[in-house]
Amino acid sequence: MALSTQHLLGIKDLKPEDIQLILSTAQQFKEVLQRPVKKVPSLRDVTIVNLFFENSTRTRMSFELAERRLSADTLNFTASASSVAKGETLLDTVNNILSMKVDMVVMRHSASGAPHFLAKHIPAAIVNAGDGINEHPTQALLDAFSMQERTGKLEGLKVAIIGDIMHSRVALSNIYLLGKMGAEVMIAGPPTLIPKYITEALDVRVTYNVKEALQWCDVANVLRIQLERQNQPLFSSLREYNLAYGISRRLLESLDKEIVIMHPGPINRGVELDSDVADGPHSIILHQVENGVAVRMAVLYLLANREN
Repeated sequence: MALSTQHLLGIKDLKPEDIQLILSTAQQFKEVLQRPVKKVPSLRDVTIVNLFFENSTRTRMSFELAERRLSADTLNFTASASSVAKGETLLDTVNNILSMKVDMVVMRHSASGAPHFLAKHIPAAIVNAGDGINEHPTQALLDAFSMQERTGKLEGLKVAIIGDIMHSRVALSNIYLLGKMGAEVMIAGPPTLIPKYITEALDVRVTYNVKEALQWCDVANVLRIQLERQNQPLFSSLREYNLAYGISRRLLESLDKEIVIMHPGPINRGVELDSDVADGPHSIILHQVENGVAVRMAVLYLLANREN
């Protein structure tokens, strides 16, 4: 089997069969990662450039480790230490890199649609590692893998996405993926952080009451408040946000069932999640980080094989 697309630009472009293929391939790679020797020669002689125009820790490290586990040759690019700082265009930057015979580009960019622009202009396979407030497809894939691993299913699963929906590319990718795989989605947060188009264009439920969302769901995927993307105050204070929308152990204990807690990181402890929740028995946050390597190995492997 092969992916139906040359690139991974977003979940919106994938078919359910593509998603299932990535998740099943990730399961095989997770088994590889449990071995004493974790490296396989699957992408030997494949050259991948990590092109990060935005700061990143988890995603970048996860991709770099996935590439090394697959035996790929890697080149790391940081915009602040490159000719981009001198005014070089995105297309010139990438064409210069491609002249070094690069096969694949993993890119994070602050502009929504930047990976799609590249895909139209260069022959290499493009993996979107997050573009503006548009999508973050590999995060949604690793979230889905983690949910399926913990609960045994995606179809029929009730997932609440809680927090800063407006500025979150993770939220949009998760909504697309969960819808394609038959899960039910509810979004929750302050009215100022939930865009109207979400409810009009996508099949999701909406609530402004966090306890209602937690009581309804099987899994709560809690998002970070992205203050760096907000050009005006959208709620009174972080303290007030925590009181109204933060998830505490007391809140979880008030439910009449147990739920799974997820977070894409980095966590604002004491804002969207209290520490005893983030580190508690309901949390699978560290499993998400672990699964991210296997999922990204699967994506890179499948795209490289499609190229061949």
